This record gives sequence, C-alpha cells and structure tokens, in this order.
Amino acid sequence: MASPDAVPRTAGPEGAASRTAPPLEADAAALRAFLDGPHAAVRDAVRARLVEQATLLDERVDLSRAELRRRVRDEVVAIGAGGQAGYGFPPQYGGGGDIGASVAAFETLAYGDLSVLVKSGVQYGLFGGAVLQLGTTRHHEAYLPDLVSGRLLGCFAMTETGHGSNVQALGTLARYDADTDEIVVTTPDDASRKDYIGNAADDGEVAVVFAQLEVAGQGHGVHAVLVPLRRDGAVLPGVRIEDCGAKLGLEGVDNGRIWFDEVRVPRANLLDRFAGIGDDGIYHSSIENPHRRFFTMLGTLVQGRVSVGGAALAASKVALEIAVRYALRRRQFEASTPSEEDLLLDYGMHQRRLLPLVARTYALSCAQEEVAGQLHRVFSADAPDDRARRALESRAAGTKALLTWHATATIQECREACGGAGYLAVNRFSALKADTDVFTTFEGDNHVLLQLVAKGLLTDYSSDFEDLDQFGMVRFVTGLAVETVIERTAAHQLLERIRDVLPGGRDGWDQEAGLLDPDYQLAMLRYREEHQLAGVARRLKAGVGVGTAPGVVFSTVQDHVIAAARSHVDRLVLEAFVARVRSQPEGPTRDTLAALCDLYALTTIEADRGWFLEHGRLSAPRSKAITREVSAVLRRLRPVAGELVAAFGIPAEVLGAHDLVG
Repeated sequence: MASPDAVPRTAGPEGAASRTAPPLEADAAALRAFLDGPHAAVRDAVRARLVEQATLLDERVDLSRAELRRRVRDEVVAIGAGGQAGYGFPPQYGGGGDIGASVAAFETLAYGDLSVLVKSGVQYGLFGGAVLQLGTTRHHEAYLPDLVSGRLLGCFAMTETGHGSNVQALGTLARYDADTDEIVVTTPDDASRKDYIGNAADDGEVAVVFAQLEVAGQGHGVHAVLVPLRRDGAVLPGVRIEDCGAKLGLEGVDNGRIWFDEVRVPRANLLDRFAGIGDDGIYHSSIENPHRRFFTMLGTLVQGRVSVGGAALAASKVALEIAVRYALRRRQFEASTPSEEDLLLDYGMHQRRLLPLVARTYALSCAQEEVAGQLHRVFSADAPDDRARRALESRAAGTKALLTWHATATIQECREACGGAGYLAVNRFSALKADTDVFTTFEGDNHVLLQLVAKGLLTDYSSDFEDLDQFGMVRFVTGLAVETVIERTAAHQLLERIRDVLPGGRDGWDQEAGLLDPDYQLAMLRYREEHQLAGVARRLKAGVGVGTAPGVVFSTVQDHVIAAARSHVDRLVLEAFVARVRSQPEGPTRDTLAALCDLYALTTIEADRGWFLEHGRLSAPRSKAITREVSAVLRRLRPVAGELVAAFGIPAEVLGAHDLVG
C-alpha cells in the first residue's frame, strides 16, 4: 500500500501494476487478529459459547415453534447467567463497563443461531439499554442486576402498527394522574397498538413503553415508561398480548402485539434521565426544546444500530466462508487439465462473484470497528460532546444501512454460488437468508436512515440539527448559500493535485496509472459525494425558490438525497480501510490487505462508472483499465482465498454446511 505521500504506482502500456506484483502470501491468524481488533479475547469467549450451543443450528432437528422458542429463551438466559451479556453495563450492576466489548460480543454471537442473537439483542441491548440510558440510579438499582443476569426478561415497546419510523407521532398515551400519583398507559386505537415487539408473545415480564406523556392536560412528547406485562407467567389485568404469528424467519423470537387499557403504574416508573415529574406533580426537563429532548433521548439508543450492523456483517462472513470453501473443493467442467475438472474458484467469473464480496466484507469490518470505537468514546465520556454525539448518530445510521444491505446481497450471491446444494436447509443459507432479511428494517428502515445521514451533511451538524424535521431541513438548506455546502471540502482540488503527479502530467489522467493509489481512489469517492451533495442543495433551493411546498420539494429530490448519503458512507468505509491498512507493519499481511483494499475501491468505482463517465471523471479507456485492473487483483487474491475466509474465525462446529465445506 502506498504511503500517504506516495506517488501513485504506475504500469506500462501492456498491463497494470498488480499484474507484475509478486504473489501474495496470507497468514490466516494474522488476518484474524486484524479483523478481531482490540476485543479478540471477548470474541474468543463468545466463539467458545457458540460451540456449546451449536445444536441449535442443526436443521435436521425438527422442533415446533413453541419448542424452538423455549430453547432459544433458555440459551438467552444462560448467556446472561454466564456473564456474557453484561460487557456494556456498569460493573456495580454485574457488567464489564466496556461498550466496545459489548458490540464485539454481539457481532460474534451472530455466527451462531440468529434467533438467539436477536432475542439477546432485545433483552440486553434494547430493553437493557433503554433502562440504562434513559433511566436514573433508582431504575438501575431496581432493574439492572436481574436484567443483566437474565432473571428478568423484558421488551422494548416502541414500534406501533400505524407508526413505524415516525416515532414522534406514536399514539400510545401516558397520562399523569395527580390524584393517585400514577401514570396511566392507554392504547387509544388499533393503529397505536405496539407491534412486532420481541419477547412480548411469551416471555416478557416488563416493557419499556414509548408513549406520549401528558401532565396536567399538556402534552410533552414521547417518553419512556416501565410497564409490567406478566407476573408468574400470567398476563396482568389491563394488558392484552397477541402473538404476531409465523414470520419469514427468526421463529425462535416471540414477537407480539400489546394493547394497554388504562394500565396504572407508579410515577417512579417514568424513565427520567432527561425529563420527569416532580413530587409537586409538575413536569420538568433539563432540555427545554421538546424536539431536541426527543432526539437526545433517541440518540442514547444508537448502540442498537451499531450492533445490528455488526451482526449483519458476521452473517455475511458465515455465508462467504461456506461459499468460498465450497468453491475450493467443488470441481466442474474439464478445462485446463484433461485428467481433472477445474475448481469453481479457478474460473474468472466465480472469482468475480465472490472475491469482491470478501474485499467489501474486510472494508466494512474496518468501518464497523471505527463506528464501534466512536460509540465507546462518546458514551464512555463523562460529558459527551453534542457535536460528537450527532456525528456518531449519523455515522451509525449510514454504516448500519450499508452493512445490512451487504448481508442481504452477499448471502444471496453465496447461495447461488453453491448451486442446488446451497438450497438445502442443512447448509445454512435458508436460515441466513430468512433470519437476516429483517435487518434492513431493524433499528430503522435503511432508506430513512440514509435520509438522516443526508440531513446531517446538509446542515453540517448545525446547532439546530436536532430541531429539524424534513420540512425544517428544506427550509434550513434553502437559507444557506449553496457555495457553503460545496466549499466544506475541496475534493475537486484534490483531484487536480493528483492529476499533477500522474505520469505525463495532466494528460496522464487517462493513462493506466494511479489506479492503485489510495489517494486517487479516495479522491474519486469524495468528488462523487460532494458533487451529489451540492446538487441536492441546489435542487432544494431552486424548488422552494419557485414557490413549491417544502414537502413536495423534498419528495422530488429524495432519490438524490439517498444517493448522496450512500456516496458519503462509501467514502467513510474506504477511508477506514485505507487507514487500517496503512497502520499495519510492512510485510505479507499488509500486502494482502492492500490488495483487498484496492479491490474494494476499484469495484466501488466500477459499479458506478456511469456516474463518473457522465461527470467527466472517467474516460472510456480509463474505465476499461479499471475493469482490467480488477481482474488482475482477483487473480492475485485467488491463491489466498481460503486464508481470507479462515480469518473470520468461525468455529467448524458453528459453520456447519458439512456437505459443502467438508
């Protein structure tokens, strides 16, 4: 990999740089250390636990839904009892006080049964995280010890049938009754019933219920209230629960619907870190602005998005190891040797199908480590900086979107790459496909999350960021000078500088040179991002300028908004990968990682070559050169493909698919 100040590598007219590069060597253990990062010991502890629960993955065991749910519940409780659920909770409540370790553990748990993963996420991540982040000391002391140990199972009751991503519009009511000093929780209509709630149908004893708080006849927006659901397994009076029924996947998770009919709970059950009701019955909050208060409360729950993205990435690794190992043992057609058929991975098309996904998985692993580290720093600080917290929320939203879409695409491609054998349930793809499909809408629909990313970019994390809905964002941006958006970075200037160091000067832009320079690759992605972002700003300003309603303007440019946000996250992913590779010592491992980084960058540019051609950043000859270079890098990586996926560290007992991998 070139150093930050290096001149781009060059190649003669007969070929690209990678075609004359020495063969790659790969040490799976060294690559695993790279991927595992600073929490390798935590990941190894989870791997050992997964081996113990590997029987849950045996598709030959035909369990009823009720039996499967019981086995999953027992495993989730055992995880808590064994201390592996508490990494991110304070030590005084049975935890480890390490948020980064918590995310690493959750990611690794996704190598195994995904119903166990999701039910654990509901219990220890959503339910536990809400109590920890939205509650105060009295809630922590009363609930966290039993919650962390698995003795108290709970729900995170936010989503409603009629209100999904628009949390501010939730219909459930939480009215304070001053006469009895209680909060009365009510479901006013079926659109306001809590829906798709994990742990609700069978096991949840307490729910964190998000509802519109009303005090003395005045509404104060959405707040969280602890509401008991069951006692000794029996549903409590005033609570009605219905099973959501069969799902596409995750049948071991008991999703349910909940209605509340004038359910009364003590005033102390209001999670009051940011707002509460005093002994005098008067509402108070340390955050005066209701919009900012709402977004601050939701922002504390960002760990869920980080965790879901990491879990999707782990599922991608499972699919890739199965598919690559299968391609290294399955032979088909007689081609190069008359006496023996070729291995699948010897075919260029098969390399094209799988190895770019491996490279993207490594790149996204670096991006995930970056956002997990950012999460740890923000929430471990005594007084988190507001700007840093907002930047984290944006990055977590965008990274989660790319990671979960990557999982969906990767698992499908890997299934197809294994032919008919990949369609057999015993080989894991059916469960991987079914159980991860919902990740694209867990913790927020991906398209909505990318709109959040775009809002942050357009407002530049202004002090008013949290006060803006989409209409407010349009009005805000139209009040800016468009040049402000364009001038925040100078990607076009960076491209000009790179032109000047290309062989042949500025005319070298169209020569087959510089393609393997990470500065060139980054400049291309940054230019696309900034150009698209400036285009969104212009379109918003122009639309409102001719008198179009803000809502109509936003709807018209929504596709452009999503494209700009996705380009932004693509650039962040490459930056994270380049930085990690540059931090490695010189040697074979760094060379292999550099080749993976090149493959990720070039295939990302290649996938959107139409845009770069339209906007004058690729010529037709250079576009063809990128495709040739990708093919050359694929051939370099082919001999080390087995080591690349072995580095994921998935225990053989957990990987399964013995018909495919041997």
